[in-house]
Order: sequence, then structure tokens, then C-alpha cells
Amino acid sequence: MARHALTILYTGRGKGKTTAALGQVLRAAGHGFKICVIQFIKGKSTGESNACASLDMVDFHVMGSGFTWRQDPDETKRAAEAGWSLAEKMINAGQHDLVVLDEVTYLVEHQLIAEDRILKLIRERPSHVHLVLTGRDASQKLIDQADLVTEMIEVKHPYAAGVKAQQGIEF
Repeated sequence: MARHALTILYTGRGKGKTTAALGQVLRAAGHGFKICVIQFIKGKSTGESNACASLDMVDFHVMGSGFTWRQDPDETKRAAEAGWSLAEKMINAGQHDLVVLDEVTYLVEHQLIAEDRILKLIRERPSHVHLVLTGRDASQKLIDQADLVTEMIEVKHPYAAGVKAQQGIEF
């Protein structure tokens, strides 16, 4: 079967964007794909990074410094630049069948990386590399560039009832 590399975007305010991307990672891994995951905002070991560490076909990189509104802006900018440089290197090398850019929309929203750089990489990537992008508030340009877009809509969330994020569920 001929491959048509896709750009898949999971966006919206609802929970499940990273979870959907990781489901795609598992599906691709089950078919022997070589996969790279780069997380841009999370700044520590997560359940997903721990689980993927046991999968030989998944290169997992946590590149963030934590959520941007809680961190030093200069550190956030440095982390975003380092993460984006890694993303460019990994995608352009063409050694992975699937690359996940988790929470990449925050780079645009918080003006950490110019949107044109992201769009250019999507357009000019090696023709066999599938991309999965996640994050809230995807721009119209990013939506237009993607082949498949799913918007997660929050209907109800336990945080509204005072339940804090729980290990193994939210992270």
C-alpha cells in the first residue's frame, strides 16, 4: 500500500489531545513504525514518557520547562527553541515514520516560535514522515495545513468540581 504522509492535528479545549496522539503512537508501533515524540511544555518525566521508554521503536523527548505561565519567560523561550531545533533535526533526518509534536500550538500562542517556521517544516518535511500535532487553540493556518483535524470539546471535567490532576490520568 502506498504511503501518503499525513499531518494530523488534535486541538481544542477538551482533555484528550495527547492521549489521542499516544494512541496513534501505539497503533504505529504495532505496525513496526519508527516514532519520535517531542513534548514542548511538560518539563518532567510523565506517565507517557515512562511507558514509551520500554518501546524500542519510540524516541521520546520531554523538552519543556513546565507550563509557560509558571516559569521564567527566558527559560521557557530557551526550552522552546531547544525543542524546536530537535523537532527540525528529527523530522528533516527522515529516520522516523511518525513524529508527534505534543503541545506545539503553545509555541505559536505564546510567541515562542514563529508560526511560519512550523508551517514551513510541515510543508517541506520528507514525504514519508507522518506528523501528529497537539495543543489548544490551533491557528487557522495550522488547521488549513493539516490533513485531519479533530477538536476536543470539554463537556465536563472533574477540575471544575475541585478535583486536582491525578497521576496516571492527566499526567
